[in-house]
Amino acid sequence: MRRVAIEEPRFIPPFNEPARRITLQNRPLWLHQRDLFAPYIQSEIEFPDWEIARQFESRNPVETIIHRDNLYFNEAFLKEFIQRAQAGGKPVQLAFSAEDPAIVQHVLPLSTQLVRDGDLFLAEMWYLPNGIDELDAAEPMIVDTESRERGYYHIPPYSASTAGDLVYQLPKKAFVIIESWVHIFIADILFGIFTYGVNIEDDINTNWTLKTSILFRAIIEQKPFLSTSTLVKIGKNSNIHPTAKITGPAIIGDNVDIGAGVVIDACIIGNNVTIAQGASLHISVVGDGCFLPFRSALFMTTVMERTMIAQNTCLQLCVVGRDSFIGAGSTFTDTSVLTAPIRALNGRDELEEVPLRVIGGCVGHHCHLGSGLVIYPARIVESDVILIPSEQRSYIRKNVMFEESDHHSFRANFEHPQLYPRQEKPEEDLEDLPSLIPNKN
Repeated sequence: MRRVAIEEPRFIPPFNEPARRITLQNRPLWLHQRDLFAPYIQSEIEFPDWEIARQFESRNPVETIIHRDNLYFNEAFLKEFIQRAQAGGKPVQLAFSAEDPAIVQHVLPLSTQLVRDGDLFLAEMWYLPNGIDELDAAEPMIVDTESRERGYYHIPPYSASTAGDLVYQLPKKAFVIIESWVHIFIADILFGIFTYGVNIEDDINTNWTLKTSILFRAIIEQKPFLSTSTLVKIGKNSNIHPTAKITGPAIIGDNVDIGAGVVIDACIIGNNVTIAQGASLHISVVGDGCFLPFRSALFMTTVMERTMIAQNTCLQLCVVGRDSFIGAGSTFTDTSVLTAPIRALNGRDELEEVPLRVIGGCVGHHCHLGSGLVIYPARIVESDVILIPSEQRSYIRKNVMFEESDHHSFRANFEHPQLYPRQEKPEEDLEDLPSLIPNKN
Protein backbone atom coordinates (compact mmCIF):
# COMPACT_ATOMS: atom_id res chain seq x y z
CA MET A 1 0.00 0.00 0.00
CA ARG A 2 1.14 3.56 -0.77
CA ARG A 3 0.75 6.50 1.59
CA VAL A 4 0.20 10.00 0.21
CA ALA A 5 0.36 12.95 2.62
CA ILE A 6 -1.00 16.37 1.64
CA GLU A 7 0.80 19.24 3.36
CA GLU A 8 -1.20 21.62 5.53
CA PRO A 9 0.65 24.94 5.05
CA ARG A 10 -1.11 26.96 7.74
CA PHE A 11 1.04 27.80 10.74
CA ILE A 12 -0.23 27.04 14.23
CA PRO A 13 -0.11 30.15 16.43
CA PRO A 14 1.70 30.95 18.64
CA PHE A 15 4.36 28.48 17.43
CA ASN A 16 4.51 29.85 13.88
CA GLU A 17 5.20 26.51 12.27
CA PRO A 18 3.00 23.91 10.53
CA ALA A 19 1.33 21.18 12.54
CA ARG A 20 3.57 18.44 11.12
CA ARG A 21 6.56 19.89 12.99
CA ILE A 22 4.80 20.20 16.34
CA THR A 23 6.05 17.76 18.98
CA LEU A 24 3.40 15.42 20.36
CA GLN A 25 4.38 12.93 23.08
CA ASN A 26 8.05 13.70 22.36
CA ARG A 27 7.87 13.06 18.60
CA PRO A 28 7.17 15.46 15.72
CA LEU A 29 3.72 14.80 14.28
CA TRP A 30 5.16 13.71 10.92
CA LEU A 31 7.29 11.06 12.65
CA HIS A 32 4.35 9.92 14.78
CA GLN A 33 2.33 9.37 11.59
CA ARG A 34 5.17 7.58 9.82
CA ASP A 35 5.77 5.20 12.73
CA LEU A 36 2.09 4.20 12.90
CA PHE A 37 1.82 3.69 9.14
CA ALA A 38 5.05 1.66 8.90
CA PRO A 39 3.46 -1.84 9.26
CA TYR A 40 0.92 -1.15 6.49
CA ILE A 41 2.74 0.66 3.67
CA GLN A 42 5.53 -0.05 1.20
CA SER A 43 6.05 3.50 -0.13
CA GLU A 44 5.10 7.06 0.76
CA ILE A 45 5.27 10.56 -0.67
CA GLU A 46 4.22 14.10 0.27
CA PHE A 47 2.63 16.75 -1.95
CA PRO A 48 2.06 20.47 -1.26
CA ASP A 49 -1.58 20.40 -2.47
CA TRP A 50 -4.33 18.23 -3.95
CA GLU A 51 -3.85 19.32 -7.56
CA ILE A 52 -0.20 18.30 -7.70
CA ALA A 53 -1.06 15.03 -5.96
CA ARG A 54 -3.70 14.28 -8.59
CA GLN A 55 -1.32 15.16 -11.40
CA PHE A 56 1.42 12.77 -10.32
CA GLU A 57 -0.47 10.00 -8.53
CA SER A 58 -2.94 9.42 -11.38
CA ARG A 59 -0.04 7.67 -13.14
CA ASN A 60 0.29 5.25 -10.23
CA PRO A 61 -2.99 3.26 -9.79
CA VAL A 62 -2.03 1.29 -6.69
CA GLU A 63 -3.70 0.74 -3.31
CA THR A 64 -3.41 4.15 -1.62
CA ILE A 65 -4.22 5.86 1.64
CA ILE A 66 -4.23 9.64 1.39
CA HIS A 67 -4.58 12.18 4.20
CA ARG A 68 -3.72 15.66 5.43
CA ASP A 69 -0.47 15.83 7.35
CA ASN A 70 -2.01 17.70 10.31
CA LEU A 71 -3.97 14.69 11.58
CA TYR A 72 -3.21 13.06 14.92
CA PHE A 73 -4.46 9.51 15.53
CA ASN A 74 -3.44 6.56 17.63
CA GLU A 75 -2.65 2.97 16.70
CA ALA A 76 -6.13 1.64 17.53
CA PHE A 77 -7.76 4.18 15.24
CA LEU A 78 -5.46 3.56 12.27
CA LYS A 79 -5.81 -0.22 12.58
CA GLU A 80 -9.61 0.05 12.59
CA PHE A 81 -9.68 2.37 9.58
CA ILE A 82 -7.28 0.36 7.40
CA GLN A 83 -8.63 -3.09 8.23
CA ARG A 84 -12.26 -2.17 7.65
CA ALA A 85 -11.45 -0.25 4.46
CA GLN A 86 -9.41 -3.13 3.02
CA ALA A 87 -12.12 -5.63 3.94
CA GLY A 88 -14.69 -3.57 2.03
CA GLY A 89 -12.47 -3.25 -1.04
CA LYS A 90 -14.08 0.06 -2.08
CA PRO A 91 -12.90 3.67 -2.00
CA VAL A 92 -13.93 5.27 1.30
CA GLN A 93 -13.52 8.55 3.16
CA LEU A 94 -13.15 8.75 6.92
CA ALA A 95 -16.36 9.84 8.63
CA PHE A 96 -17.66 10.21 12.16
CA SER A 97 -21.16 10.22 13.53
CA ALA A 98 -22.46 13.68 14.36
CA GLU A 99 -23.32 12.23 17.78
CA ASP A 100 -19.84 10.90 18.56
CA PRO A 101 -19.12 12.58 21.94
CA ALA A 102 -15.33 12.79 21.55
CA ILE A 103 -15.61 14.36 18.08
CA VAL A 104 -18.38 16.79 18.99
CA GLN A 105 -16.91 17.94 22.29
CA HIS A 106 -13.18 18.00 21.56
CA VAL A 107 -12.42 17.82 17.81
CA LEU A 108 -15.12 19.92 16.15
CA PRO A 109 -14.60 23.15 18.16
CA LEU A 110 -11.94 25.48 16.66
CA SER A 111 -11.75 23.23 13.59
CA THR A 112 -12.31 24.35 9.98
CA GLN A 113 -11.42 21.08 8.22
CA LEU A 114 -14.05 18.78 9.72
CA VAL A 115 -16.92 19.06 7.23
CA ARG A 116 -20.56 18.48 8.22
CA ASP A 117 -22.48 16.28 5.75
CA GLY A 118 -25.96 15.55 7.07
CA ASP A 119 -25.57 13.44 10.20
CA LEU A 120 -21.87 12.82 9.53
CA PHE A 121 -18.59 14.65 9.89
CA LEU A 122 -16.14 14.07 7.03
CA ALA A 123 -12.37 14.19 7.61
CA GLU A 124 -9.52 14.41 5.12
CA MET A 125 -8.44 10.77 5.04
CA TRP A 126 -9.24 8.31 2.24
CA TYR A 127 -8.60 4.68 1.37
CA LEU A 128 -8.44 4.13 -2.40
CA PRO A 129 -7.86 0.52 -3.55
CA ASN A 130 -6.96 1.60 -7.11
CA GLY A 131 -5.26 4.91 -6.57
CA ILE A 132 -6.10 8.60 -6.42
CA ASP A 133 -8.39 8.58 -9.45
CA GLU A 134 -11.05 7.02 -7.17
CA LEU A 135 -10.99 10.02 -4.82
CA ASP A 136 -14.28 11.51 -6.01
CA ALA A 137 -16.03 8.12 -5.86
CA ALA A 138 -15.25 7.52 -2.18
CA GLU A 139 -18.16 6.86 0.15
CA PRO A 140 -18.16 7.75 3.87
CA MET A 141 -17.01 5.06 6.28
CA ILE A 142 -17.92 5.77 9.90
CA VAL A 143 -15.35 5.04 12.59
CA ASP A 144 -16.66 4.97 16.15
CA THR A 145 -14.08 6.47 18.51
CA GLU A 146 -15.59 4.48 21.41
CA SER A 147 -15.35 7.43 23.76
CA ARG A 148 -15.66 7.06 27.52
CA GLU A 149 -16.58 9.83 29.91
CA ARG A 150 -14.04 10.44 32.64
CA GLY A 151 -14.11 13.13 35.31
CA TYR A 152 -11.25 14.58 37.26
CA TYR A 153 -12.68 16.91 39.89
CA HIS A 154 -15.87 18.73 40.87
CA ILE A 155 -16.54 22.38 40.02
CA PRO A 156 -18.42 24.04 42.89
CA PRO A 157 -21.33 26.38 42.11
CA TYR A 158 -19.49 29.50 43.31
CA SER A 159 -16.79 29.12 40.61
CA ALA A 160 -18.85 28.13 37.58
CA SER A 161 -22.11 29.12 35.97
CA THR A 162 -23.05 25.44 35.82
CA ALA A 163 -21.82 23.28 38.67
CA GLY A 164 -20.81 19.69 38.15
CA ASP A 165 -17.95 17.38 37.39
CA LEU A 166 -15.18 18.40 35.02
CA VAL A 167 -15.45 15.56 32.51
CA TYR A 168 -13.76 14.67 29.23
CA GLN A 169 -14.75 12.30 26.44
CA LEU A 170 -11.73 10.03 26.04
CA PRO A 171 -11.74 7.89 22.89
CA LYS A 172 -10.27 4.43 22.57
CA LYS A 173 -9.61 5.30 18.92
CA ALA A 174 -8.20 8.82 19.04
CA PHE A 175 -8.38 11.31 16.18
CA VAL A 176 -7.72 15.08 16.15
CA ILE A 177 -7.15 17.65 13.40
CA ILE A 178 -4.36 19.95 14.62
CA GLU A 179 -5.49 23.47 13.72
CA SER A 180 -5.08 25.26 17.05
CA TRP A 181 -2.87 25.07 20.11
CA VAL A 182 -5.95 23.79 21.97
CA HIS A 183 -5.94 20.79 19.63
CA ILE A 184 -2.33 20.16 20.67
CA PHE A 185 -3.49 20.05 24.29
CA ILE A 186 -6.30 17.66 23.34
CA ALA A 187 -4.02 15.37 21.28
CA ASP A 188 -1.15 15.31 23.77
CA ILE A 189 -3.00 15.25 27.09
CA LEU A 190 -6.65 14.23 26.69
CA PHE A 191 -6.33 11.86 23.71
CA GLY A 192 -2.70 11.06 24.50
CA ILE A 193 -1.51 10.36 28.04
CA PHE A 194 -5.01 10.53 29.62
CA THR A 195 -6.48 8.11 27.07
CA TYR A 196 -3.40 5.88 27.38
CA GLY A 197 -4.05 5.61 31.12
CA VAL A 198 -7.77 4.94 30.72
CA ASN A 199 -7.07 2.21 28.14
CA ILE A 200 -4.75 0.47 30.61
CA GLU A 201 -7.33 0.90 33.38
CA ASP A 202 -9.97 -0.75 31.20
CA ASP A 203 -7.58 -3.59 30.35
CA ILE A 204 -6.87 -4.21 34.03
CA ASN A 205 -10.57 -4.18 34.93
CA THR A 206 -11.50 -6.66 32.19
CA ASN A 207 -8.42 -8.89 32.15
CA TRP A 208 -7.94 -10.90 35.33
CA THR A 209 -4.71 -12.40 34.02
CA LEU A 210 -3.19 -8.94 33.62
CA LYS A 211 -4.47 -7.81 37.02
CA THR A 212 -3.06 -10.90 38.72
CA SER A 213 0.34 -10.53 37.04
CA ILE A 214 0.61 -6.90 38.19
CA LEU A 215 -0.39 -7.89 41.74
CA PHE A 216 2.27 -10.61 41.73
CA ARG A 217 4.87 -8.13 40.47
CA ALA A 218 3.85 -5.66 43.19
CA ILE A 219 4.58 -8.33 45.82
CA ILE A 220 7.93 -9.21 44.28
CA GLU A 221 9.03 -5.58 43.85
CA GLN A 222 7.54 -4.45 47.19
CA LYS A 223 5.80 -1.53 45.49
CA PRO A 224 2.22 -0.24 45.29
CA PHE A 225 0.14 -1.71 42.47
CA LEU A 226 0.33 1.43 40.28
CA SER A 227 4.09 1.84 40.80
CA THR A 228 5.22 -1.55 39.52
CA SER A 229 7.52 -1.92 36.54
CA THR A 230 4.58 -3.10 34.45
CA LEU A 231 2.96 0.32 34.70
CA VAL A 232 6.04 2.51 35.21
CA LYS A 233 8.53 2.03 32.39
CA ILE A 234 11.95 3.53 33.05
CA GLY A 235 14.71 3.97 30.45
CA LYS A 236 18.44 3.41 30.68
CA ASN A 237 20.82 5.25 33.02
CA SER A 238 18.03 7.06 34.87
CA ASN A 239 18.65 8.14 38.46
CA ILE A 240 15.54 8.20 40.68
CA HIS A 241 15.77 9.24 44.33
CA PRO A 242 14.27 6.64 46.74
CA THR A 243 11.82 9.19 48.15
CA ALA A 244 10.35 10.07 44.75
CA LYS A 245 6.84 8.74 44.19
CA ILE A 246 5.98 7.62 40.67
CA THR A 247 2.51 6.33 39.85
CA GLY A 248 1.68 4.71 36.55
CA PRO A 249 0.91 4.39 33.86
CA ALA A 250 4.06 6.40 33.21
CA ILE A 251 6.91 6.34 30.71
CA ILE A 252 10.31 7.73 31.69
CA GLY A 253 13.09 8.04 29.14
CA ASP A 254 16.86 7.54 29.25
CA ASN A 255 19.31 9.57 31.36
CA VAL A 256 16.58 11.11 33.51
CA ASP A 257 17.43 12.52 36.95
CA ILE A 258 14.55 12.68 39.44
CA GLY A 259 15.24 14.30 42.81
CA ALA A 260 14.00 13.79 46.35
CA GLY A 261 10.30 14.12 47.08
CA VAL A 262 9.27 14.39 43.44
CA VAL A 263 5.71 13.26 42.65
CA ILE A 264 4.99 11.96 39.14
CA ASP A 265 1.52 10.67 38.32
CA ALA A 266 0.68 9.28 34.85
CA CYS A 267 3.23 11.23 32.83
CA ILE A 268 5.45 10.81 29.78
CA ILE A 269 8.99 12.04 30.46
CA GLY A 270 11.51 12.32 27.62
CA ASN A 271 15.25 11.66 27.56
CA ASN A 272 17.90 13.72 29.38
CA VAL A 273 15.36 15.41 31.67
CA THR A 274 16.19 16.77 35.13
CA ILE A 275 13.39 17.09 37.70
CA ALA A 276 14.64 18.59 40.96
CA GLN A 277 13.42 17.97 44.50
CA GLY A 278 9.82 18.64 45.40
CA ALA A 279 8.53 18.98 41.83
CA SER A 280 5.01 17.72 41.11
CA LEU A 281 3.87 16.43 37.72
CA HIS A 282 0.40 15.03 36.95
CA ILE A 283 -0.92 13.74 33.60
CA SER A 284 1.71 15.75 31.73
CA VAL A 285 4.22 15.37 28.91
CA VAL A 286 7.80 16.63 29.34
CA GLY A 287 10.03 16.79 26.28
CA ASP A 288 13.66 15.77 25.83
CA GLY A 289 16.28 17.88 27.58
CA CYS A 290 13.89 19.81 29.84
CA PHE A 291 14.82 21.09 33.29
CA LEU A 292 12.32 21.48 36.14
CA PRO A 293 13.95 22.95 39.29
CA PHE A 294 12.62 22.47 42.81
CA ARG A 295 8.89 22.81 43.55
CA SER A 296 7.85 23.39 39.95
CA ALA A 297 4.39 22.00 39.20
CA LEU A 298 2.69 20.72 36.04
CA PHE A 299 -0.90 19.55 35.77
CA MET A 300 -2.23 18.25 32.43
CA THR A 301 0.47 20.26 30.66
CA THR A 302 2.77 19.75 27.69
CA VAL A 303 6.33 21.06 27.80
CA MET A 304 8.26 20.58 24.58
CA GLU A 305 11.98 19.85 24.27
CA ARG A 306 14.81 21.81 25.94
CA THR A 307 12.51 24.06 27.97
CA MET A 308 13.06 25.16 31.57
CA ILE A 309 10.23 25.68 34.06
CA ALA A 310 11.77 27.52 37.00
CA GLN A 311 11.12 26.93 40.69
CA ASN A 312 7.74 27.58 42.32
CA THR A 313 6.06 27.88 38.91
CA CYS A 314 2.63 26.35 38.31
CA LEU A 315 1.22 25.43 34.92
CA GLN A 316 -2.23 23.88 34.58
CA LEU A 317 -3.69 22.64 31.27
CA CYS A 318 -1.02 24.52 29.29
CA VAL A 319 1.19 24.01 26.23
CA VAL A 320 4.76 25.34 26.18
CA GLY A 321 6.99 25.21 23.10
CA ARG A 322 10.62 24.20 22.71
CA ASP A 323 13.69 26.14 23.88
CA SER A 324 11.64 28.38 26.18
CA PHE A 325 12.11 29.61 29.74
CA ILE A 326 9.34 30.26 32.28
CA GLY A 327 10.60 32.33 35.21
CA ALA A 328 10.30 31.46 38.90
CA GLY A 329 7.00 31.94 40.66
CA SER A 330 4.95 32.35 37.49
CA THR A 331 1.34 31.12 37.47
CA PHE A 332 -0.83 30.10 34.54
CA THR A 333 -4.47 30.35 35.57
CA ASP A 334 -6.96 27.97 33.99
CA THR A 335 -10.48 29.22 34.72
CA SER A 336 -12.41 32.48 34.58
CA VAL A 337 -13.56 33.62 38.02
CA LEU A 338 -16.22 35.72 36.25
CA THR A 339 -17.58 32.52 34.64
CA ALA A 340 -17.23 34.24 31.26
CA PRO A 341 -16.70 32.07 28.16
CA ILE A 342 -13.06 31.28 27.41
CA ARG A 343 -12.05 31.89 23.79
CA ALA A 344 -9.06 30.77 21.73
CA LEU A 345 -7.84 31.09 18.14
CA ASN A 346 -9.38 28.62 15.69
CA GLY A 347 -8.06 27.31 12.38
CA ARG A 348 -8.70 30.69 10.72
CA ASP A 349 -6.96 32.68 13.47
CA GLU A 350 -10.34 33.90 14.72
CA LEU A 351 -11.34 33.92 18.37
CA GLU A 352 -13.88 31.20 19.11
CA GLU A 353 -15.39 29.96 22.34
CA VAL A 354 -13.62 26.91 23.75
CA PRO A 355 -16.03 24.23 25.04
CA LEU A 356 -13.75 23.57 28.00
CA ARG A 357 -14.60 25.04 31.38
CA VAL A 358 -10.95 24.83 32.36
CA ILE A 359 -8.02 25.62 30.03
CA GLY A 360 -4.62 27.22 30.63
CA GLY A 361 -2.36 29.28 28.38
CA CYS A 362 0.12 28.64 25.61
CA VAL A 363 3.73 29.79 25.14
CA GLY A 364 5.46 29.47 21.79
CA HIS A 365 9.01 28.42 20.93
CA HIS A 366 12.14 30.29 22.02
CA CYS A 367 10.34 32.49 24.57
CA HIS A 368 11.78 33.97 27.77
CA LEU A 369 9.27 34.87 30.47
CA GLY A 370 10.50 36.63 33.61
CA SER A 371 9.62 35.75 37.19
CA GLY A 372 6.29 36.29 38.86
CA LEU A 373 4.02 36.64 35.83
CA VAL A 374 0.35 35.70 35.99
CA ILE A 375 -1.10 34.49 32.66
CA TYR A 376 -4.87 34.48 32.21
CA PRO A 377 -6.72 31.46 30.71
CA ALA A 378 -6.29 30.76 26.96
CA ARG A 379 -3.82 33.63 26.47
CA ILE A 380 -0.93 32.98 24.09
CA VAL A 381 2.62 34.28 23.98
CA GLU A 382 3.99 34.17 20.44
CA SER A 383 7.30 32.49 19.65
CA ASP A 384 10.50 34.53 20.23
CA VAL A 385 8.86 36.85 22.77
CA ILE A 386 10.66 38.12 25.89
CA LEU A 387 8.51 39.36 28.78
CA ILE A 388 10.07 41.32 31.63
CA PRO A 389 7.63 41.75 34.53
CA SER A 390 6.86 45.33 35.48
CA GLU A 391 4.12 47.32 37.18
CA GLN A 392 2.51 47.75 33.78
CA ARG A 393 2.77 44.11 32.74
CA SER A 394 2.71 41.55 35.53
CA TYR A 395 -0.69 40.18 34.53
CA ILE A 396 -0.99 38.90 30.97
CA ARG A 397 -4.62 39.67 30.13
CA LYS A 398 -4.30 39.54 26.33
CA ASN A 399 -2.31 37.68 23.71
CA VAL A 400 1.29 38.89 23.35
CA MET A 401 2.74 39.11 19.83
CA PHE A 402 6.38 39.37 18.77
CA GLU A 403 6.06 43.13 18.13
CA GLU A 404 5.21 43.58 21.82
CA SER A 405 8.26 41.68 23.08
CA ASP A 406 10.24 43.61 25.68
CA HIS A 407 13.56 42.89 23.98
CA HIS A 408 12.80 45.56 21.36
CA SER A 409 13.46 48.20 24.02
CA PHE A 410 16.99 46.85 24.49
CA ARG A 411 17.88 46.36 20.84
CA ALA A 412 21.10 48.41 21.08
CA ASN A 413 22.56 46.19 23.79
CA PHE A 414 20.69 42.93 23.40
CA GLU A 415 20.25 40.60 20.46
CA HIS A 416 17.36 38.13 20.37
CA PRO A 417 16.93 36.56 16.91
CA GLN A 418 13.47 35.77 15.61
CA LEU A 419 13.68 32.05 14.87
CA TYR A 420 9.96 31.51 14.19
CA PRO A 421 8.59 34.38 12.08
CA ARG A 422 4.93 34.61 11.23
CA GLN A 423 3.68 33.07 8.00
CA GLU A 424 4.48 35.20 4.97
CA LYS A 425 1.80 33.77 2.68
CA PRO A 426 -1.03 36.30 2.11
CA GLU A 427 -4.06 35.70 4.30
CA GLU A 428 -6.44 35.69 1.32
CA ASP A 429 -4.56 32.72 -0.14
CA LEU A 430 -4.79 30.81 3.12
CA GLU A 431 -8.55 31.33 3.30
CA ASP A 432 -8.93 29.66 -0.08
CA LEU A 433 -7.22 26.45 1.03
CA PRO A 434 -10.36 24.58 2.18
CA SER A 435 -11.72 24.83 -1.40
CA LEU A 436 -9.01 22.38 -2.43
CA ILE A 437 -10.83 19.60 -0.59
CA PRO A 438 -12.28 17.26 -3.23
CA ASN A 439 -15.98 17.93 -3.76
CA LYS A 440 -18.24 15.21 -5.14
CA ASN A 441 -20.72 17.82 -6.32
